[in-house]
Amino acid sequence: MISFFLSIAVLIIGYALYGKLAEHIFGVEKDRPTPAIANPDGVDFVPLATWRVFLIQFLNIAGLGPIFGAVMGMMFGSAAFIWIVLGTIFAGGVHDYFSGMMSIRANGASLPELVGAQLGNPVKYFMRAFSLVLMILVGAVFISGPASLLANLTPGVINVTWWIIIVFAYYILATLLPIDKLIGKIYPVFGFALLFMAVGILVALVVNKAPIPEFSEGFTNLHPQKLPIFPMMFVSIACGAISGFHATQSPLMARCIVNEKLGRRIFYGSMVAEGILALIWAAAAASFFGSVEGLQHFVANLAPTANKPAVVVDLISRQWLGTVGGVLALLGVIAAPLTSGDTALRSARLITADFLHFDQKPMKKRLIISIPIFILTFIVLQVHFDILWRYFAWFNQTLAVFTLWAITVYLAKKKKMYWISLVPAVFMTVVSVSYILIAPEGFHLSSTSSYIGSIGVAIAVLILFMYKNHIKTNR
Repeated sequence: MISFFLSIAVLIIGYALYGKLAEHIFGVEKDRPTPAIANPDGVDFVPLATWRVFLIQFLNIAGLGPIFGAVMGMMFGSAAFIWIVLGTIFAGGVHDYFSGMMSIRANGASLPELVGAQLGNPVKYFMRAFSLVLMILVGAVFISGPASLLANLTPGVINVTWWIIIVFAYYILATLLPIDKLIGKIYPVFGFALLFMAVGILVALVVNKAPIPEFSEGFTNLHPQKLPIFPMMFVSIACGAISGFHATQSPLMARCIVNEKLGRRIFYGSMVAEGILALIWAAAAASFFGSVEGLQHFVANLAPTANKPAVVVDLISRQWLGTVGGVLALLGVIAAPLTSGDTALRSARLITADFLHFDQKPMKKRLIISIPIFILTFIVLQVHFDILWRYFAWFNQTLAVFTLWAITVYLAKKKKMYWISLVPAVFMTVVSVSYILIAPEGFHLSSTSSYIGSIGVAIAVLILFMYKNHIKTNR
């Protein structure tokens, strides 16, 4: 348990020190009007209290990734703890903070517009399509996931199909209504449920003296199918360490934040809070079954459905926290994807509106954009959950790659310390490219070929960046 609490402590210290460094590099201007103050529209540009903005940002980004992803990532062993901690501090926190602050400076611009402004119009057009696909994948995954968990809470009363309809209906309302009318009011309830879940599982870990893996036991790959830790684990955990999805959500809060000095607390702080949540569930998944091997045995032989992480989470919540506590904890788990799925489809509307230059104040124009998005999400929902999750994970990390490179170019243009995003940009490029080359759902190449190919791509992009940066510096 020492390694577990040490990991949490390092995350908190990382927020205080590395988050402050990121803030210093960006150069906050506390007297500069934010988009919410300069251009309020009553729909998306709405000044909100700091605690509310933090809560919405945290709930937006803390979907199934830090819960289901942590459970699946723990199948590889205690190396999962290292990636959650280092990824959160040096990659995820940097990614979320700078993308959020860049959006504030660009009047709340959505991610494709931010990336396109730094990497050029062809990339911007590609990012528009790529981001929309990811948002629809997130919407579909985060309808199916919570619907399965809700069906477990209402056996014989409301089945999965009806819960999918109910969740989808909520997403439609959350996408169309002004942000302070539904999301701003219901999120405090979701926030309480998520907090209860996290604290409840953490206390249960301590009370039950659960055998959490220690760093001293080594970082041997324990995955039963011997999938390589690199890159498979780095994509499986995703949202608990770094997630491109977060950068699509940050512009939502960039349109609501009232002062730039709050950016570190809201963007970097939310990422650290999600890292802690991922650590809790990674530890719970291994310790509840006695060991990582026990978790693997349960998932392989005893979990009765295709959505196996949902079964693990349901079982841990009920047995450790009792009937009432288990239900409350599950509501917290359910709140996480609900509050990411609703804003994913909202982001899809805003991304589309940005490049079509559609004013979103009239409900009619919101419907014109949203109805095709809802139809596409419904079609994608027909795909098997496991397949959806794997493609969501890759799209997610690949989006993070583009965002990190855009941040790096932005900092280089401003003649600031761009290495803070350059290092994770190169690393995540290797992760994303090697995953699609090596994964069964990708090109299924050998490990050696995948690693050589991904490193080659990363070096090529790095050389291109250094070349263009050198030309601009010498002009």
